[in-house]
Amino acid sequence: MAFSSKARRCLVLVSFALLPLSMAMDSIGSYCSGNSLAGNSKAVASINSVLTDLVAKGSNGGGFATSSAGKGNNVIYGLVQCRGDNENFIGQTDTDAGVILVNVQAMDNGKVFQKVVGKVIGKATSQAAQAGSGGLGRTKDQYTPFVNIFGLAQCTQDLSPLACAQCLSTAVSRFGQYCGVQQGCQINYSSCRVRYEIYPFYFPLATSTRSATTDMTKYTKIVVHR
Repeated sequence: MAFSSKARRCLVLVSFALLPLSMAMDSIGSYCSGNSLAGNSKAVASINSVLTDLVAKGSNGGGFATSSAGKGNNVIYGLVQCRGDNENFIGQTDTDAGVILVNVQAMDNGKVFQKVVGKVIGKATSQAAQAGSGGLGRTKDQYTPFVNIFGLAQCTQDLSPLACAQCLSTAVSRFGQYCGVQQGCQINYSSCRVRYEIYPFYFPLATSTRSATTDMTKYTKIVVHR
């Protein structure tokens, strides 16, 4: 018996910046459909096998790995950045469901702030969509003499540059509706993510700069899906 991929999809989102560049691994959230494969012992065994394999491969593969297990309708596919499905989604853009985190604190001089955010995110997404980038883009720009804006854009490494650009474009299109002039915001899909903050959250920019850990009490979580 075949299973619906949308009905069996489970999305677990983490801060998946490449491990050598990331100083903090903030948990973002999860989204799972209401249907379960718990009654299918073969599928459950395949899921467990894939997860075990991904942990082993991902730990030794620079934070990225793919895996599959099972036969026929019970084949489960997995990708370590971080999701599992019973349909081969590898190389496909998926923006069906996402988690948006919005800082509850707003910035002054909103028009100027949004302009700088747009510039930062534009550069980051352009970098991430370039061939040879590993699907990763990060940059910063000055908002005031005392405040910088840091931006990150990233796609899972199975996506082509075009598919990465399309996924990031969908993520950025959510900014106007959800991010406003808030101090930080992140749009997270299983295939890509875009984030900005007013502190260096993902890599040390200088020897005198330390990445901060996100205070999740200052964020509102929104789960979106089509």
